[in-house]
Amino acid sequence: MTEQSDPLLQPWTGPLGAPPFARIGDDQFLRAVTTSIAWHKAELDAICEQVAPATFENTIAALERSGEPLARVRRLFWALSSAKGTLAIREAEADISARLSAHAVAISHNDQLAARVFAVHASRHESGLTPEQVRLVEDSHASFLRGGAALTRAGKDRFAAIEARLSALAVQFGQNVLAATNAWVLDLEQNELEGLPSAICEAAAARAAAKGLQDRYHITLDRTDLEAFLTFSKRRDLREALWRAFTARCDGDQHDNWPIIAEMLALRRERAVLLGYADHAHYALADSMAHDPAAASALMRQLWAPGKRRAAQEAAELQALIDSEGGDVRLAPWDWRFYAEQVRRTRYALDTAAAAEHLRLDAVRQAAFDTAGRLYGLSFYRRADIEGYHPDVGAWEVKDSNGSTVGLLFTDYLARPEKHGGAWMGSLRVQEAMDGDVRPIVYLVANFAAAPPPDRGATRLSIDEARTLFHEFGHALHGLLSRVTYPSQSGTAVARDFVEFPSKFMENWIVSPQVLADLGMPEDLISAIREAEAYGQGFATVELIGCALVDLAIHQNPDAQIDPRAFVEAQLDALGMPRAVGLRHRFPYFTHIFDGGYSAAYYSYAWSEALDADAFEAFVATGDIFDPDLASRFREEILAAGNSRDPMASFQAFLGRAPDGTALMRARHLLDA
Repeated sequence: MTEQSDPLLQPWTGPLGAPPFARIGDDQFLRAVTTSIAWHKAELDAICEQVAPATFENTIAALERSGEPLARVRRLFWALSSAKGTLAIREAEADISARLSAHAVAISHNDQLAARVFAVHASRHESGLTPEQVRLVEDSHASFLRGGAALTRAGKDRFAAIEARLSALAVQFGQNVLAATNAWVLDLEQNELEGLPSAICEAAAARAAAKGLQDRYHITLDRTDLEAFLTFSKRRDLREALWRAFTARCDGDQHDNWPIIAEMLALRRERAVLLGYADHAHYALADSMAHDPAAASALMRQLWAPGKRRAAQEAAELQALIDSEGGDVRLAPWDWRFYAEQVRRTRYALDTAAAAEHLRLDAVRQAAFDTAGRLYGLSFYRRADIEGYHPDVGAWEVKDSNGSTVGLLFTDYLARPEKHGGAWMGSLRVQEAMDGDVRPIVYLVANFAAAPPPDRGATRLSIDEARTLFHEFGHALHGLLSRVTYPSQSGTAVARDFVEFPSKFMENWIVSPQVLADLGMPEDLISAIREAEAYGQGFATVELIGCALVDLAIHQNPDAQIDPRAFVEAQLDALGMPRAVGLRHRFPYFTHIFDGGYSAAYYSYAWSEALDADAFEAFVATGDIFDPDLASRFREEILAAGNSRDPMASFQAFLGRAPDGTALMRARHLLDA
């Protein structure tokens, strides 16, 4: 195959610019990455070889225009490596990651290029630049510094070696988690299904049938399966078996991630010190809203103590329930969700299995689309003529209220063995307007347990899963509704502790009476969902904030070499972590911070939730959660602005003030804890 005939190297000419998935082989990516890196190097050489003094246009804007084929190939590869991890893709992943990492380092260490960027930065306030151009110059300058541009030659060599090793370790970490997750299944007979809703049983039967097993039921180590089984199964022994298998992943077996964690922590600390930071947490948060670990930790601590007190109250109540049933056991992690479900049933008349009957996947997806329509005037049209990378993938043309195309959205919601766990949003093409109006192509991925074919849309979601769908859809809207000039400032390319704001914000609508009623839920069930929202906030707060605090602590540890397992345990003891709750993500499979860009930044979820709580209160205060004026401001000041200005300025432009620090406490019902 020649460069001219390689579909990965040519502009995508499908409808709305869609990739030609059917023409792309999983074994073609390595060559395409290698070729597109060479093309990008040639573009960078041309920038460096200019005789004219460095200006915004011939240096910063030229950098923004460069590397488009590489960006296209890179985005597509990472999309498929997470959602369609075939053997060919997995085998190429480490090599491709290494090449991309080396190329990124080479850019920062290009002295001629760095000198031009630094020259533009030095004169940025005297060059007649717009505010968004000044911000782009400052971000470009910071990126070169964070990439080691100011280091000595020896320092650059060490920095490059660290980056190469961290890249390889992150790939290995993620592949270990995927392999360990797929290596175990809870194989059940019909008489072991007591308490499980029919939708869960049907999905489990379909999995077993796909392996040629009849009258068997398979529960996997996907979090969706775990939480559903722990909530509904009446078999305590089986709940324990599943919980232990889930939490033991990558902990001392053939997929052991502890040695990888130890090495990554040491390398991250060394890199931070090399660049002049106290530790990795200070390095990671330098360009965040929090700016430093102390501010992030302060918010987490504000939530931790009341969350722990509320969790203790919840634990005592659950233990009393166990005792009242004659159970001679102490509350354990595999009991919490089961008995919490009983409390919701008895106290609030909330039957979450009954709620799931109204939360069909296709209906919840349409509810998200309808919500975006009411808030922002968007419409979503199924494009059967646009192929996806798997039969489960749907393509949707997104149009604005005036009928113009906003962008293209791919949705991929059902669990498959080749997928990484969790849910996420990504971009195949970002919005920008440097040389014309470029519309975004974004995708959403989740791991919901599929209903048996042929009606996959009949997949039932829990309330939490419906929240996840709306959460990721909020990310998609952030990418779709971006309206910036420069691609580096587009959509979700914002501070890590701001990027979760639009997604957390979107979750509010799926539990609103208006949206639940549109899904066909009766009033008594809607009321039960609303009234039960305050219950379980202790558990939810502790499992989230515990992760954030330990993440911040381990990335501020001054020791070059530590035993991460012992460190985590010591931190949990110091925090007084309730053992019946535990961390939401144990470190051996904590992909967010070891394979996902959230290292020292898991606090971002709570930080963004504080912004979300304040913003949604403003909608509630109007008496209309679809208030058109507020929705228009949110679209313009938050979603459209991307990273063209400081995120705090965007929030203040939206509400006219700084965030209210107590809004999150109110949202989590912790003010009286």
